[in-house]
Amino acid sequence: MRRPAAKKIAADDAASGDTPAGDVFDVENPGDLVETDDGEVRAPGRFAPSIARAKTFIGWARQYERTLSAFGMVAGFVTDNLMFRRIDLPNTQAIFAGYLTLAAASIAGLHFLERRAREGRMYARWRALFPMATQFALGALWSGFLVFYSRSAVVTASWPYLALLTGFFIGNEILKRYHARLVFTSVLFFFAVYSFSIVTVPVYTHTIGRWTFLASGFVAVGVLILFLYLLAEINRAQFVAARGKIALGVTAVYIAMNVFYFTNTLPPLPLALARVGIYHAVKKTGDTYQAQGESEPWYTRFGVAPVIHVAEGQPLYAYSAVFAPIKLSTRIVHVWRRYDPKTGHWLRVSTVGFAINGGRDGGYRGYTVKHNPQPGDWRVDIDTSEGHLIGRIAFKVERVAAAPPGVAETVK
Repeated sequence: MRRPAAKKIAADDAASGDTPAGDVFDVENPGDLVETDDGEVRAPGRFAPSIARAKTFIGWARQYERTLSAFGMVAGFVTDNLMFRRIDLPNTQAIFAGYLTLAAASIAGLHFLERRAREGRMYARWRALFPMATQFALGALWSGFLVFYSRSAVVTASWPYLALLTGFFIGNEILKRYHARLVFTSVLFFFAVYSFSIVTVPVYTHTIGRWTFLASGFVAVGVLILFLYLLAEINRAQFVAARGKIALGVTAVYIAMNVFYFTNTLPPLPLALARVGIYHAVKKTGDTYQAQGESEPWYTRFGVAPVIHVAEGQPLYAYSAVFAPIKLSTRIVHVWRRYDPKTGHWLRVSTVGFAINGGRDGGYRGYTVKHNPQPGDWRVDIDTSEGHLIGRIAFKVERVAAAPPGVAETVK
């Protein structure tokens, strides 16, 4: 039955007794009384102003939905970048696990309501909350993964995977209506579990490398199998109809992740380059490293290779600090390369490796030396022992008669 329209009654009319006899109004402000078209006078309720304000806010939010979504996406990424310091901290692990649990529960919940609909029951009014929860959980996961993977990536080498991850992060909002579809959300859930396993399994095995990566894939597949078994128990008919497409999507994700890894496109998480620099001298003093460098122009902060002035016979030092989780020990390699303008290739000049141990916030520190580098374009790649690129620094060497005065610096 349609609720009759209402109009305001002036406060003095209500106070003068013009309302129907015998009606008693328990309100603080008589001016809030309303009269309906059928002559009934009543109070709208103590929560009417709050409800009206809520409706106004919802209307405003719907009007600017795209702007608010874009702002929320950027704000969430910035917040994650500030909040997530280390992948091996228990609170970070708990947050990621919570997001994955919420995603799994919301997908399963909507799957359950779909079964009820097939049985002829009415949809619950709160059905729309499940796709929203899935979108929120997956969006938070993409944001967190983008933070950690970008910290451990060299854009020129890892851009395909970073582009894919960024696409998921942005597309999570654009394709929000697809979060109600079982195939779409199941495949995204597997990608999220796989990405989480890659950075989490090394934290608990204290190892990194090819076999650890393969173990991460097995863990992700195991979690997916349990999840799909749950979906089959909740709504077998819908699951059977969708399992072929789910299998194709999951297989494509699994193959893509392995291609990314074995082509050195996937960043070598949980390792991350905390600091890197080229200096004229580096010396360890106690628990600190003292370096002698050159003052660099401001534009080198934006990725422009600095110019290092070197006298005849003078060496250069490559300093790096590589973060690794607690109790993880591995080897890294400094690969010195010089660009050959005749062939257009970077030639390997020297390779020096050393062991690192995890746990230090600022990363495990070390340096290598190149004696009498020739003029030209140079770079030092910081790789894992299997050749996965952790970080890189490029610079240009210019020959001078006498070395410039050094700038003392304490590197941490």
